[in-house]
Amino acid sequence: MLLRLMRPHQWVKNGFVLVGLLFGHGWTNGRLVEHALVLTAAFCLVSSGVYVLNDVFDLNADRSHPKKRYRPLANGDISARDALVLASILGVVGLGVAWFVSGIAAGLVGAYALINVGYSAGLKHIAVLDVFIIASGFMLRILVGTSGIGISPSHWLLACGLMLTLFLGFSKRRAELAGAETADVAVQRRSLGAYSIRLLDWLIAITASGAAIGYACYTLDSDTIAMHGTSRLIWTLPFVLYGIFHYLYALYRKGAGTDPAKDLVSNPHLIVALAGWLGLTWWLIAAA
Repeated sequence: MLLRLMRPHQWVKNGFVLVGLLFGHGWTNGRLVEHALVLTAAFCLVSSGVYVLNDVFDLNADRSHPKKRYRPLANGDISARDALVLASILGVVGLGVAWFVSGIAAGLVGAYALINVGYSAGLKHIAVLDVFIIASGFMLRILVGTSGIGISPSHWLLACGLMLTLFLGFSKRRAELAGAETADVAVQRRSLGAYSIRLLDWLIAITASGAAIGYACYTLDSDTIAMHGTSRLIWTLPFVLYGIFHYLYALYRKGAGTDPAKDLVSNPHLIVALAGWLGLTWWLIAAA
């Protein structure tokens, strides 16, 4: 039950910590690889603590939700007191693990924890700000895996990461709003009542376009070409576009989007797109 409460399937999101190794040519440095893996583990612990804390704050709402009422805390398998103890342990241990790598890394992981405490305590009910806070968590993961281990992050890559995570966040809100009964919107998530399908469609279109253009600009940037020794990273763009377009297809035609992490590990099209992108990117950089 404790493991279910920690939502280990969400740990796939912490793969963003490893982006710096690939795009910062850090995979050949054993120390950097070790530090990146340790920080990924730290984020798994702290992010699980955040999920547990969020479940405590959302206890009453989850009990009235058709799916979330089966979570361990909502259905009474675990008490709120025990959940708070677990969240505290996960947070403290995760921060300690990050501190083992560097003070910068610990500060970034701590910032993630504080921002998400604010999110759970009420900021998640403010439309638009709620999605920006979710996106900030992914940006902090990228920064932990770059600045936290001494790799300088690319500005274009950060811009692309921001737009991509905003895209996923607004897609999640659209899926939640489309799947919620009118009477249940205010109970499940108050910020949903401030959104509309039309508004979210615009925000999704803007951020999806921004993510694709940002990535294309990254691959063509002179600093990127100089760092990787190749101008062929643009060849990986079709995998990025296919992943975005198929995610949109799944969102609008299949009712997906409420759980991006689950979609990523269960949708074969997204798995192939990610594997193809990683494989081709690795080959182009390693062969340069």
